[in-house]
Amino acid sequence: MSMCCLREKSASSTTTQSLILASQRSVLLFIPDSLAVICLSVICLSVCLSVCQGRSKSSGLCFSDGKSRIDYILVYRKSSSQSEKREIFERNMRAEGLQMEKEASITNSDVLFLKIHAPWDVLCRYAELMNIRMPFRRKIFYMHRRHKFMSRMEKRINKFRGWLPRKPMKFDSETLPDLEEKESFTAPFSRSRIHHFIIHNKDSFFNNATRSRIVHHILQRVKYEEGKNKMGLNRLLSNSSYEAAFPLHEGSYHSKNSIRTHGAENHRHLLYECWAWWGVWYKYQPLDLIRRYFGEKIGLYFAWLGWYTGMLFPAALVGLLVFLYGLFTLEHCQVSKEICQATDVIMCPICDQYCPYLRLSDSCIYAKVTHLFDNGATVFFAVFMAVWATVFLEFWKRRRAVLAYDWDLIDWEEEEDEIRPQFEAKYSKKERMNPISGKPEPYQDFTDKYSRLIVSASGIFFMILVVIAAVFGIVIYRVITVSTFAAFGWALIRNNSQVATTGTAVCINFCMIMLLNLYEKVALLLTNLEQPRTESEWENSFTLKMFLFQFVNLNSSTFYIAFFLGRFTGRPGAYLRLINRWKLEECHPSGCLIDLCLQMGIIMVLKQTWNNFMELGYPLIQNWWTRRRLRREHGEKAKASFPQWERDYNLQPMNAYGLFDEYLEMILQFGFTTIFVAAFPLAPLLALLNNVIEIRLDAYKFVTQWRRPLPSQAKDIGIWYGILEGIGILSVITNAFVIAVTSDFIPRLVYAYKYGPCAGQGRAGEGCMLGYVNASLSVFRVSDFERRSQYRDYREPPDSAEPYAYTLQFWHVLAARLAFIIVFEHMVFSIKTLIAYLIPDLPKDLRDRMRREKYLIQEMMYEAELERLQKEKNEKKNKDRVQNKEWP
Repeated sequence: MSMCCLREKSASSTTTQSLILASQRSVLLFIPDSLAVICLSVICLSVCLSVCQGRSKSSGLCFSDGKSRIDYILVYRKSSSQSEKREIFERNMRAEGLQMEKEASITNSDVLFLKIHAPWDVLCRYAELMNIRMPFRRKIFYMHRRHKFMSRMEKRINKFRGWLPRKPMKFDSETLPDLEEKESFTAPFSRSRIHHFIIHNKDSFFNNATRSRIVHHILQRVKYEEGKNKMGLNRLLSNSSYEAAFPLHEGSYHSKNSIRTHGAENHRHLLYECWAWWGVWYKYQPLDLIRRYFGEKIGLYFAWLGWYTGMLFPAALVGLLVFLYGLFTLEHCQVSKEICQATDVIMCPICDQYCPYLRLSDSCIYAKVTHLFDNGATVFFAVFMAVWATVFLEFWKRRRAVLAYDWDLIDWEEEEDEIRPQFEAKYSKKERMNPISGKPEPYQDFTDKYSRLIVSASGIFFMILVVIAAVFGIVIYRVITVSTFAAFGWALIRNNSQVATTGTAVCINFCMIMLLNLYEKVALLLTNLEQPRTESEWENSFTLKMFLFQFVNLNSSTFYIAFFLGRFTGRPGAYLRLINRWKLEECHPSGCLIDLCLQMGIIMVLKQTWNNFMELGYPLIQNWWTRRRLRREHGEKAKASFPQWERDYNLQPMNAYGLFDEYLEMILQFGFTTIFVAAFPLAPLLALLNNVIEIRLDAYKFVTQWRRPLPSQAKDIGIWYGILEGIGILSVITNAFVIAVTSDFIPRLVYAYKYGPCAGQGRAGEGCMLGYVNASLSVFRVSDFERRSQYRDYREPPDSAEPYAYTLQFWHVLAARLAFIIVFEHMVFSIKTLIAYLIPDLPKDLRDRMRREKYLIQEMMYEAELERLQKEKNEKKNKDRVQNKEWP
């Protein structure tokens, strides 16, 4: 029975079958038993075939004959003006051996569906050309030798595990199907050695994902006009010859019956129940089933996302402990106590006209909040996160290697990637010999390639300058509005003018970040201008541009607050002014870290909330509107009678850049989690909570809201891994500067060891911080307009020989900051390098399995050839013997 027949029989089909069998029963009474059995078998077979054909036709997974499986769907409109190109394209598709069938849409008479089926001989021919690996022998598992002590320990551990309850995060073994390709050796398919491969059924030998990939490969190289550059489905989609192209889902994702009692109707239904359903949010992902249904590229994304989310657990726990440490030691913090008790210390106003003089005690709340994030555990957490990032990447390489082995991607190399049709069309007149394949291929000369790269780099630099200009606008806003909020009528805003300025600036900055997401078109234009050779090169180039744009767009304001805010304002009486008019913004008397925490918290929460809404909310709204329109036009139960291609067409298409948006969102979050984590220890916890939702949200979107994406291969996450390594290096540098420059960690340390009550004693507890706040303040005489006030800085008093010059303590603090940066970076980079060296990229047992499998494959292929030769020899002997007997 064909795999198309996966749905349950309807009541009418069951009734029809029973009537047919009943009508034949009276005839069978007069026939002998042996003949009756034969007739009954024939009748049952014909009934089953008719029922199967009826089911297949209703489910919409096969042609009208109920046998030919639909491997791909093309959609176009009758009113389209590109009919001639379509006719030539479809004629050339038939010449390639593809079978086609057209059917009009039920919901729109102008829409036509072109169903495509690849016969067995076409699949075999292109599977060989594409080097698709297929199973050819069952695996013989090799257990490496264990020491007796380890074996005894493992037995005791397993015995102890038997007393524990079943692991709640794992799926039941009977729920998931046995994926046979994991239990077999594989090799590149070859028609000349087809007898070596395990072929139980030709209809199921190539799974749905492989069949769709083969058909798409053919369609990308079919011509629609004469000429080398007039080919490919992508060009026909871009010029509106076809409206859509997609493989079919394997049926409905939901069922009235439970999967535990009736089983899964298809792999889509199984994925929904075991993966995309929100009730299984705490369980592991069925990666092998995801890979089988969506392909290796999407499978690797969810494997990486699950690995990243799992690794966030220790980071989130340590970050939460750092925050709780600050919370529990809040009452014992000497610095915040002195700030809260400094009711007689008058501070300079933070703006020129409307800002009043402040008492230092007004900053009491902000000093306590700052201590929650800037405490003695901050340095430890910054080192921990730098090491965590390295461990995460190194162990991901090991996990990726295991997946690549299990999914037969170890030998898959970029050389097997296809040349882009656009590159082939552009440089078809220039060809040179490929040194690997020995075949001529299109060639892009040196001057053309690098001139295009220079133009592209100039465009990137210009767009980054646009982002910096937007940040400069935010700076102007902060400078102007701090005076406005200081004169505000509402006392709550007036008394907290600086926090109100920061909060509104962050919200405006978020809106500007959303508005500046138009970089996508610029990145697309620049990438096409470069003319990359292969699809992977195109993706890498586009990815790098978009990441640079988004990273600068998202983090430029954060870098300004962390390293520039309040650093170049001058001093009272000699302020540096913007356009000789507005005084540059200063930090709060309690420090700049509270501004950085507020910036990171608001941007991270708003960004993740907005992304989740757009990822799921937009397709949900679109699909709801489509269902509402169909119910209004065709009735409440019309959708149940739609064939599968009609249902999938009404779903939302996956975005044009595949997994780019999903990866970009997570990589930017990884940057927020690591780059400024010393200022915001709760960032890993927020990232963890978001990712637990993100996995099921993406799964739900892929299974229920999107058309089935084209399955494609990949052996790693591509250029994203290099970007992650770059972020890890940048995080070490930025966290060193945040601790040394933005926080008060170094000034407090210098005071404790050099100027405080414990100076020269070699210790730095809370008791050694007595008088720190007063030592960090400088005196300024304002006799011209009011009275004497103070400000945060290390300067000489106005009565000294050099008024307002930097004190010796300032230079000690500066030297300590520079020394801390150098020591911190060298120490952390040394630890990262050591960890990367100690953790091998391939697990030892995997390396042994790969060597063992290579040896066994060679032996099996040799034995299979001997069996074939012996079989041919025996057949030849039998043939000669028969001929000799027939000789007169």
